[in-house]
Amino acid sequence: MLIETVLERKRAKSGVRLTVKTAVAALVVALAVALPQIVHLVAGASGGVRWLPMYAPILLGGCLLGFKWGLGVGIAAPIVSFAITSALGNAMPAAARLPYMIAELAVFAAVSGAFSKLIVRNAWAAFPAVLLAEVAGRAVFLALAAIFQGVSSLDAATVWSQIQSGLLGMVLQAVVVPAIVIALRAALLSDSKKSK
Repeated sequence: MLIETVLERKRAKSGVRLTVKTAVAALVVALAVALPQIVHLVAGASGGVRWLPMYAPILLGGCLLGFKWGLGVGIAAPIVSFAITSALGNAMPAAARLPYMIAELAVFAAVSGAFSKLIVRNAWAAFPAVLLAEVAGRAVFLALAAIFQGVSSLDAATVWSQIQSGLLGMVLQAVVVPAIVIALRAALLSDSKKSK
């Protein structure tokens, strides 16, 4: 809703609003596809589990775009990443993990997006938005693994181990993503006030 608020203040027409939101959503998805590739190149395969590079753009997208658009990028990002990387011969996320990742990132984006109106009023709301999104998303991942462990290669114990391995990445994102949101909010809202 931050993006929507800026567009409203600029009195942008509906076509422009749709174009801008689509461009921001596409940028978020592109970052969510590219960052894991960069982290894997720099930190190896274990870098993805530790730093969780796809999560940061999705959390950012939820905070900036709101619930509906955030949910869209949360669902689209792992699917696009899987499609592109499969075509290149190294699927990321792996096919077995893809449904879990879709659900987890959808929750990340939906929860952070649910805070977007509050973030417009109070920038500091970005901190609980990201933290609650992370907890909810990881809880959904663990719950789904527990429910489907009889028919999936992922079981609850493996997922719990991955959650523990990614704690440093989650803590880092819980600080960095809200800081980015706060900075973007300050820049975008002050710019939109000037253009009134």
